[in-house]
Amino acid sequence: MRKFGLVLATTGLLLSAVGCSQGSSEKTGGEGGEESVAVVLKTLSSPYWKYVEAGAKKAGEDLGVDVTIVGPSAESQIMEQVNMIEDSLNQAPSALVVSPSQPDTVVPVLEQATQSDLPVLLIDTDAEFEGKTSFIGTENFTAGQEGGKLLASMLQKGDKVALLAGALGNEAMDQRIKGAKEVLEEAGMVVVAEQPADSDKTKAMSVMENILQKNPDVKGVFSANDDMAIGVLRALEAKGLTIPVIGTDGTVEAVESILDGKLAGTIAQSPYDMGYQGVENAVKAAKGEKIEGRIDSGIDVITKENAQEKLDFLQSISK
Repeated sequence: MRKFGLVLATTGLLLSAVGCSQGSSEKTGGEGGEESVAVVLKTLSSPYWKYVEAGAKKAGEDLGVDVTIVGPSAESQIMEQVNMIEDSLNQAPSALVVSPSQPDTVVPVLEQATQSDLPVLLIDTDAEFEGKTSFIGTENFTAGQEGGKLLASMLQKGDKVALLAGALGNEAMDQRIKGAKEVLEEAGMVVVAEQPADSDKTKAMSVMENILQKNPDVKGVFSANDDMAIGVLRALEAKGLTIPVIGTDGTVEAVESILDGKLAGTIAQSPYDMGYQGVENAVKAAKGEKIEGRIDSGIDVITKENAQEKLDFLQSISK
């Protein structure tokens, strides 16, 4: 397992505030520098994306380049993200870094960007289109498989399980669900529900309540992100049920929940690394340097045994 402190060794100084206002932009890094990087995330409203944002900001500071970061008010606001990409391109950046909420919808505007030889790097969520410079992020299918393995280790063959996905068309979360489902079914579990909950705690709570009405004997849940996993826990607590719930992302709230004995585990990504490496490699590409076409930012399986170590790391980079 990777050491959580690895990022600190490479990024040095602690971060300043990680959250700018939703749907707004913020410029960091060099003043009047030759290179500029536009970063368009899925949203700026959740802890996970604030870590991505923080990493991108720090890269801009370290490299002395202008970095503008924007994101819609929610991951489900697909067209808002498309408009933000178009607006960012109108600013003529040296490179573009995007985490596409719905790849099929975003690809046409990205293809237009690459036709003008603008480096386009994707982080967190991949998309297939000619001219893409690189993808940096978690292998989401693998992350789902690890989540499925962890959940299966806590259950018995024949147990019923539920899967909570993100917004429809969210490729990253779809891949996590596919990976988890494959492993769980191979282990003999019965998937009785697979529902989208739009990466939202409140919606996830409602979705889980509906699942429990039809399947009160569900024995475990895999969620494609931690916010939905927390929502699932609320629904279970309201029913007085205690079953293992596995999340994905490794947010502070999820790790604290694991330490409190609530969430059973989470498959932690490296969002700070994604943001930092996205900008770092975008600058290299803008300068004509060759970069890898695919860069795996890695995952960690977090349970109660190593949750405190993960929490210490997260808190150290968000002060």
